[in-house]
Amino acid sequence: MFPIIKKIAMWTLLGAAGFVAVSLALNWDLIQRVYLGGKHVYETVPPPLPAQIKRPAVLIFSKTNAFRHEEAIPAANLLFARFASDNGWSSFQTENGAVFRPDILSRFDTVLFNNVSGDVFTPEQQAAFKTFVEKGGGFLAIHASGDSSHKGWSWYTNEVIGTNFIGHPLSPQFQKATVIVEDRTHPATRGLPADWSRTDEWYSFDKPPRKPGYHILAALDERSYKPEGIFGMDLHMGSDHPIVWWHCVGKGRALYSGLGHTAQSYAEPAHQAMLLGALKWTLKLEGPRCDSCKRCRGPTLRT
Repeated sequence: MFPIIKKIAMWTLLGAAGFVAVSLALNWDLIQRVYLGGKHVYETVPPPLPAQIKRPAVLIFSKTNAFRHEEAIPAANLLFARFASDNGWSSFQTENGAVFRPDILSRFDTVLFNNVSGDVFTPEQQAAFKTFVEKGGGFLAIHASGDSSHKGWSWYTNEVIGTNFIGHPLSPQFQKATVIVEDRTHPATRGLPADWSRTDEWYSFDKPPRKPGYHILAALDERSYKPEGIFGMDLHMGSDHPIVWWHCVGKGRALYSGLGHTAQSYAEPAHQAMLLGALKWTLKLEGPRCDSCKRCRGPTLRT
């Protein structure tokens, strides 16, 4: 009997080890991105760009070295390309970080981060992007572009996003919540209802980005959903939980929206209208201007 039991135990262990090995192999990319500090892939040769890029022009960037929003990214890319086509703008979509060099960025008016995650740039590429924004370029960042995977780049986290992501609900992950639209005059939020009910994955931050120069467009009513994260982590920010805001970074315009985890988000008419208005603002087609330099703390609000 004992030899048989030993054989059964051995084959059980071998089967379990094989199952673990296969699972690791099949999910290795996700494991690297989420549990092992992210991937470290940096491009040095840019892709071919069109010889002529008509202005205004949008650079749509969706590289991910950390968690990848597999469904949302293509849906958002299609939507932003349609915005450009419908409005007579140029757009170029890439996941190649080598486009972030001065001569290429100078051909665009706005950079759009579509759920960009992780450490995606070389130091030279970071410097080129920083100069682009501070000297007057537009920047629109969506959802994961403001998560904690960017924490190694202090300028981006502190000066562009303006706060630190701490988590999102997991019980359940996607919840219906009320978005309180605080400013209904900005191009991004013009026409939205004062209380906007929708379903998404809701981000929490270590502090509200309510500081000089920052302008909150929309905030979450925490009474309308359950801000509880992994292992019951308390994600409450209290009565002040901003989720969409803009500010000036030098002469550049920057807007961050925590909305947009799911592909379905980019089919919602109200969300589409918000993103189109945000893009128009970063392209300097509508809304408040950013005329001050260096570190803007009081933008010139002229239209």
